Amino acid sequence: MTALPKKYYTPEEYLKLEEKASYKSEYFDGQIYPMGDFEGDTPEAMAGAKPAHNAIRENLSIEIGAFLRKKTCRSYSSDQRVFIPSNGLYTYPDLVVVCGKPEFSDIQTNSLLNPVLIVEVLSQSTANYDRGEKFELYRDIPTFREYLLIDSRRIWAELWRKSNDGIWSLVFEGKSLDSIIYLETIGAKLPLTDLYVNTEDLPETVFEIR
Repeated sequence: MTALPKKYYTPEEYLKLEEKASYKSEYFDGQIYPMGDFEGDTPEAMAGAKPAHNAIRENLSIEIGAFLRKKTCRSYSSDQRVFIPSNGLYTYPDLVVVCGKPEFSDIQTNSLLNPVLIVEVLSQSTANYDRGEKFELYRDIPTFREYLLIDSRRIWAELWRKSNDGIWSLVFEGKSLDSIIYLETIGAKLPLTDLYVNTEDLPETVFEIR
């Protein structure tokens, strides 16, 4: 995360600014962080998500949304803000799934509280954060059970799952289009070949995530 110039913002100030902003931002520990693939540390430097990132996010929305049609779980796209009361994070995952009745915060009724599945599409600027600190913050959500990460720079995905005793484990790592992800929270099987449609031949070779 790259913050705006240092100034402490209350959650109420952040939410008021977010209503009028032309871009989405995270909020954590009094700071506001513009979201997206960008170079530099100001909103003006934001270049928007890369085509592969957008394609994967759209494919996820189509595949999971179609699978959940007429079921008790529902998916929300990257426009859905999530709030974690225990640590104060407001953020916009690439996709979230709620099973049962969705719950929203009292401060701002469109901030979701109870996702069971969170999906993030990794990019050069977000990979370390999504796999590290952000995952730690997400784990404070009581209902959160599965975390799916899809790389937008190569064919690669990993799935983390929370056991009944509260332990998080890596249960899947796919590095080829032949791989199939099984999402236990919703009972869905997702072939990587479907998630990487229209990504213009991303490599299957392994390289270091930075």
